[in-house]
Amino acid sequence: MNEVQKIVINKRNELGVSQKEFASLIGLSEAGERTVRRWENGENQPSASRLDKIKSLNANHPYQSKGKADFKFIDLFAGIGGIRLPFQQHGGECVFTSEIDKHAQKTYFANYGEYPQGDITQIRASDIPDHDILLAGFPCQAFSQAGLKQGFNDTRGTMFFEIQRILAEKRPKMFLLENVKTLRTHDKGKTFQTIQDILTGEHQEIIPDDLPMSDEARNALGQKLNYWIDFKVLRAGDFGIPQNRERIFIVGFNKDYFSNLTDNDFKKIFSFPTPTNEPTRVGDILENVSMEDTTYTISDNLWNGHQKRKLEHGKKGNGFGYCLFNADSPYTNTISARYYKDGSEALIDQSHLGKNPRMLTPRECARLQGFPEDFIVDSVSKAQAYKQFGNSVCVKVIDEIAKKMILALHKANLLQAQPTIEKTVA
Repeated sequence: MNEVQKIVINKRNELGVSQKEFASLIGLSEAGERTVRRWENGENQPSASRLDKIKSLNANHPYQSKGKADFKFIDLFAGIGGIRLPFQQHGGECVFTSEIDKHAQKTYFANYGEYPQGDITQIRASDIPDHDILLAGFPCQAFSQAGLKQGFNDTRGTMFFEIQRILAEKRPKMFLLENVKTLRTHDKGKTFQTIQDILTGEHQEIIPDDLPMSDEARNALGQKLNYWIDFKVLRAGDFGIPQNRERIFIVGFNKDYFSNLTDNDFKKIFSFPTPTNEPTRVGDILENVSMEDTTYTISDNLWNGHQKRKLEHGKKGNGFGYCLFNADSPYTNTISARYYKDGSEALIDQSHLGKNPRMLTPRECARLQGFPEDFIVDSVSKAQAYKQFGNSVCVKVIDEIAKKMILALHKANLLQAQPTIEKTVA
């Protein structure tokens, strides 16, 4: 075995990834698995630059699971792990992750040391480990303004049915689902009502045959779920994060598992967190960008285009266009996956420096979503980082929900284990 073979094999073993995952980490194409196999067999060798990339791969992951866990959970449509992080930090062990985007997989691996499995529609529910809590920030573009609100008519909108089939197979004690707030009102509330009815086992309507979903998901619709659910729209700006980001959260308890508990019991033991209403200021998340640094300053052409479009929209009587903020602004607009294109939803004013506005840096986007300072943001390109944080959840909000859910799970377990004792919840 030659020296290069040893380097490749040892590094892959150190990282604990497959040849396919290794290929993705170093930026090879879809056929990269075959290339890695040839390197390890000594049939050929990586270029000098590629070998340097291999050597630089970091096996130190700031949020790798450690120690004994109090409960197990799975992370679906995981993105970069914004929902996972608080549940892990509060004593949970993630036993399964799924994320289809290869760039998000890289960031996830960099931080958690685990490479998510891919397309959830290709994974049988029976192959997913048993777990106590299911977490899923399922694709929201189909229900958002930007996604034209296609809902269940959009393939992304049918990803809810993949969650449903896993719930039907694994029957976890609890779940947390996250989506855009417009899910609540999509199709005059019919879409959300369908979701509620399926989760609670009250669904009677026939799902159209032409609605795209996996065969397993369609078959699972015949298995009634029995969850008590609660939902609420929460805003990041109400929890100390300077971003006007609103999302709907749905929490469920398995009434079949907690058979000794009534709906009133669930209402007593669980409630969504109360906003902390801490003062927020955009300047608190800004980095010190030097006068000489023009990396994030938008070009004259882009700035002129922003101003022209805003003027045109203003004449039509709407408020579309760029949005400008400074250090003293209480919060920014919601950052989205399209932020990398032109930054229009949240530009930082630099007129006091005689410069065009600038985009947020990836680290500032991470802060604007409540991620900790040691969360790795540079394992992918800036454009991909922007997409990832725009698609993510606000970790601070999830943290508050996680604390409430875990406390409620503990109380529910106690009540379920003591059916003869009068149920009183402190």
